[in-house]
Amino acid sequence: MFKENRGEVLHGVLLIVLFSFSAFYIAEFDFVKRLSFSPLIVGIVLGMLYANSLRNKLPQTWVPGIKFCSKQILRTGVVLYGFKLTFQQVLDIGLPAITADVIIVAGTLLWGILLGKLLKIDSQTALMTSTGSAICGAAAVLGAEPVVRCEPHKTAVAVSTVVIFGTLSMFLYPIMYRAGWLDGLSQQQIAVYTGSTLHEVAHVVGAGNAIDAAGGRVADTATITKMIRVMLLAPVLVVMGLCLARGRKAAGGAVREKSKIAIPWFAFYFLLVIGLNSWLHSLTVIPAGWLESGVAFIGNVDTFLLTMAMTALGAETSFDKFRQAGAKPFYLAGLIYLWLVFGGYAIAKYLV
Repeated sequence: MFKENRGEVLHGVLLIVLFSFSAFYIAEFDFVKRLSFSPLIVGIVLGMLYANSLRNKLPQTWVPGIKFCSKQILRTGVVLYGFKLTFQQVLDIGLPAITADVIIVAGTLLWGILLGKLLKIDSQTALMTSTGSAICGAAAVLGAEPVVRCEPHKTAVAVSTVVIFGTLSMFLYPIMYRAGWLDGLSQQQIAVYTGSTLHEVAHVVGAGNAIDAAGGRVADTATITKMIRVMLLAPVLVVMGLCLARGRKAAGGAVREKSKIAIPWFAFYFLLVIGLNSWLHSLTVIPAGWLESGVAFIGNVDTFLLTMAMTALGAETSFDKFRQAGAKPFYLAGLIYLWLVFGGYAIAKYLV
């Protein structure tokens, strides 16, 4: 990347930084908070506005800096995301919840790939859309992008489906709870159901708190269940990389292409960071307040890096490309959503 003129790369990076600061500012607006739109979502919207308005009026030499944010900055953000998790959380929640998470993730990916073929959607769009619904929304889509190697507009389409159906769930689940539609589940089962099926961590927190406000006790367990689901990102990316490498080889890829196929090492770094965070939390010599402050700071930095990556992806996505993708990815996301709502209910009821 830095074989390009460093000044030109820096200009592109600074542009994305400016948009990202704006995303954080806008995310603090009351109406944006009520929608639970994180700076990541605001960032991709700002990037898309730029792509469809000013993109052709600014120097093309800034493009390398934008691409740097959508590649290298992205992977760094995914790795640092591990500071939000500890292995102790896995032990606290129990085997039934872990089993539910694994079934939901595997089932969503397989169902999404199958539906993608039935709907005749290109495999990359189907895989990215399924990954976002299966694991942790936009962060999972961002994590899969370097492995799938898809075009930026396909990533943006996948993120859009997460925003639409994840936001819908955040309002639907508390309504279902108040209406008594979840009375067949215990509080523990409702928590696992919520954490294992909603798209974003923010969606789980929002829905869990709304259910608690209606008399439930699910927010904490639901969030931990969701974070375990996030941990599955690393093994999923490794398996995905190996399967895609085998598929490219079967399709007649050149020997040189084989040498380019790399295991997503950032997924392992993600697990190492989770291990480091778990070890730090087990130490008694570090004051708890210091540790919480340090982890919170890293979390804020990580959110900013991921916002930069989302903004950069949005900056490479025009509405023309959305029109080219058509409505099929959203049909796919809708069918996956039905599996999460109804299949997730059955899994929570009979396995937890």
